[in-house]
Amino acid sequence: MAQDGSSVESHQRKQGLLKDQVRLVKRKDCNRHEIVPIQDPLSSEKGFFIVIRACQLLAQKNEGIILVGLAGPSGAGKTVFTEKILNFMPSISVISMDNYNDSSRIVDGNFDDPRITDYETLLRDVEELKAGKPIQVPIYDFKTSSRTGYRTLEVPSSRIAIIEGIYALNEKLRPFLDLRISVTGGVHFDLVKRVLRDIQRAGQEPEEIIHQISETVYPMYKAFIEPDLQTAHIKIINKFNPFTGFQNPTYILKSSRNVAVDQIKAVISEEHAETSEQTYDIYLLPPGEDPESCQSYLRMRNKDGKYSLMFEEWVTDNPFVISPRITFEVSVRLLGGLMALGYTIATILKRSSHVFSDDRVTVKIDWLEQLNRQYVQVQGKERHVIRSVAEQLGLEGSYIARTYIEQIQLEKLVKEVMALPEDLKTKLSLDEDLVASPKEALSRASADRVAMRSKHLKRRINMVEFMWHR
Repeated sequence: MAQDGSSVESHQRKQGLLKDQVRLVKRKDCNRHEIVPIQDPLSSEKGFFIVIRACQLLAQKNEGIILVGLAGPSGAGKTVFTEKILNFMPSISVISMDNYNDSSRIVDGNFDDPRITDYETLLRDVEELKAGKPIQVPIYDFKTSSRTGYRTLEVPSSRIAIIEGIYALNEKLRPFLDLRISVTGGVHFDLVKRVLRDIQRAGQEPEEIIHQISETVYPMYKAFIEPDLQTAHIKIINKFNPFTGFQNPTYILKSSRNVAVDQIKAVISEEHAETSEQTYDIYLLPPGEDPESCQSYLRMRNKDGKYSLMFEEWVTDNPFVISPRITFEVSVRLLGGLMALGYTIATILKRSSHVFSDDRVTVKIDWLEQLNRQYVQVQGKERHVIRSVAEQLGLEGSYIARTYIEQIQLEKLVKEVMALPEDLKTKLSLDEDLVASPKEALSRASADRVAMRSKHLKRRINMVEFMWHR
C-alpha cells in the first residue's frame, strides 16, 4: 500500500509540471489537433512556457502552418508577449492585425470598431500562408491613418505564425487557428500603457487618448473583444507594471517638524525661486483596487485653474518615499470619462504650499486644510542630495515615510477629509453622491497594516531601484 501511495504522489507531482499541463486533442471540425483548454489563468512567465510547449507539440502533430491567434485589450501587453516568443523562436512569423486597418471604414475616430479590419485581405493572406505561399502584408501608418505600402512575409521555417491584435480571436479567424491565446491586464495599468503607447505611436494628446478609451475602446472591449477571449486555450494575466521601467523617480523626505523660512533659505542656493501655490488633489481609486493597499492611485490636480492628470506609483524605502510619475495637462471634463472606466473618487485634499526650489532640490512647507496640519517636504532626483538638505534642516529622526493618502489611511481621518470645502465643490461642479465611499475600508487601515504592506514591498523596491539605476 505504501508503494501505491508513493506512485500516486509521484503522478500528482508530474501532473504539476508546466510541460505536462499541455495535452492535445483532435479537433471536431477538421483533421487537426489543438490543445485541451487550460482553465486557470496563468501568469505571464508561466504562460510563456506553456505557449512555447503548445507550439512545439502542435508542430509535431499537425502538418503545414501552425496558426496562433493572440488577442487582448489595448495596452494589455500583447506585442511585448509576442516579441518575447519571437526572441525565443526567431524562425516564427508575426502578423499584426493593426496593419489590416482600413481607414475608409473609420467612423467618429473609433479605431477599435471591429468593422475597420479589412478581413477580406486578411483571410486571403491567411489562406495563402497556410497553403505554403509567401504573402504581401500591408503597412499601416498610425500618424496618417493610411496604408503606405506592403512587405513580403515568407513562409516561416518553423511553420509557426502568430496573428496578434485585439480581434485575433474573432469568429472569422477562429476556424483557421490551431492555438488561441488571450492576454489581459488590469484597467489601470492597461490605461497607463495605452496612453504611453499612443503618444509615441500616433502622436495623440493624453486627454484625447483617455477620452477615446472611455468613449470607444472600453465599450468595444466589453461588447466585442471580451466574449472572444473566453474561447482561448491559454489565458494569460499580464501583471507587468509600467512604472517599474522609469529611470527618473522623485525621492521625497517628509516630516511634521516645524522649519523656519530662514532655515530653508540658508541651505539652498541664493538663486532659488520662492513661490506660493494652492492645489486640490483628487485621488482616484482604480477599478477593483483595495483602498487599504492601493499604491497606484490616479491623481487629478487643480492648480492655478489648470488641471493635470498624474499617473504615479509610490514605494517606500524608509525613510524615503519614492515616486515615479507621468504628468499630463487635461481638462476637468476628463473626470467623467475616468469614472465611466470604473475609477472612483477616494479622497480630495486641499493643500497650500510655500515652495523653495533650486536646480538640485525643492523644499515645500505644506498646509493641509482639512487635516489642519503642516508638513515639510524635501524632494528631488538625487537621493544623497535630498538627505543632505533634510539633515541640514534638522529633520533627521522625524521622517514620515508615507504619502498623504497613506497618512489618512493610518490616522483614520477619512470622514474629515471627505467633508469637501464649499469652494472646491463649486470649482469641480461635483455632486455629493459622485464622491465614492471607500470610507469604511480606509478607516480600517492601521499602522500594523501599513507595516505589513511595507514588508511585502521590500522585494519590489529592490527591483525598482535596480531598474531605475542601471
